[in-house]
Amino acid sequence: MKLKYPKIHTDKNQRVFVSFYIDDKRYRLYNGKRIATKTDPNSFPIEQRKDIAKVLATEVYSFISEGGRLNNYRTDNVLVGKRTDKECLQKALESKLNSSLSEKYKRNLTSIYNRFVTYLDNENVTKEQAKKFLDTYTSNTSYNTVRRHLNALFSEALTYGISENPLAELKSKKSIAKLHKPFTEIQTILNEIKGFNSNLHLCCLLTYGCLLRPHREVRELMWGDFSDDLSFINLSGERNKSGRNRIVPVPKYIKETLVKGEANHNIFTANTKAHNSDYFKTLWSRFKKQSNLLEQGQTLYSFRHTGAIEIFKRTGSITKLQKAMGHASINVSLTYLRGLEVAELEERDMPMI
Repeated sequence: MKLKYPKIHTDKNQRVFVSFYIDDKRYRLYNGKRIATKTDPNSFPIEQRKDIAKVLATEVYSFISEGGRLNNYRTDNVLVGKRTDKECLQKALESKLNSSLSEKYKRNLTSIYNRFVTYLDNENVTKEQAKKFLDTYTSNTSYNTVRRHLNALFSEALTYGISENPLAELKSKKSIAKLHKPFTEIQTILNEIKGFNSNLHLCCLLTYGCLLRPHREVRELMWGDFSDDLSFINLSGERNKSGRNRIVPVPKYIKETLVKGEANHNIFTANTKAHNSDYFKTLWSRFKKQSNLLEQGQTLYSFRHTGAIEIFKRTGSITKLQKAMGHASINVSLTYLRGLEVAELEERDMPMI
């Protein structure tokens, strides 16, 4: 940073100010508010203002030379000096919220950010503080979720001036794997749902048969996403979790239930707007209360899991499963399979006598 000593000027209204250059760009101050002093030349009689402005010039030069922080006028953009860790995190959050991440992720990120900055007892973050905050989460799963979101914020905050990521040396905790409970009698459960609600039934069909995610990919489907003969669904990268364009075949038993509408209409609402984000979650909760068939651990996502098992058992191909599920990489699919009730060993693989 190149700083030139401030000069004193008078404007056409006889108001005195000091001007200075930082990296060849000119700035001006009429008083000391922005450098945390009470020096105000223009509160004095005109004949005394230049003498007081000399004091202000000295204060400005000392303040900036010694590393004081000066923001641009009426903004939080830092001209010189260093942001606090909290301010860097706030900038990081703003950057994340302006990106193309899902609304659910943004809500979770904002919630965790608010909890964390409220927990801090000063403007900067230490490794010890970060660890103590994470340790307030006794569940390994919650600990890992919060750590993952905070780590994303700190990684982004590095670009805004934070000195280091305090979570860099904090490892994830081992979580107990949970099996997603698939359906053994898929047709029976679908028939029960059909009698309960037609929209929920179609959602479950698309989740199982096309392996779409119910709460966004299915809920937001428009008739224009289908091919003319309803044989394929085309989703752009911004419409699915992987961020990649996705083309999904539509099985015959689903096509037979569809009656195509206007291209710009949602398939559930018959107008341009989709139901709210909790629509299918609410329907499923109501169905669960009156169902005689659901087992512990079976959710709306169990239809997607059941479909994944069927594909893997039928094809034995992890690559085809990856494409069908819309996973960004095979590693994601492999991790996914570990949580499903798919036997990786058969009797013939076991030790022989």
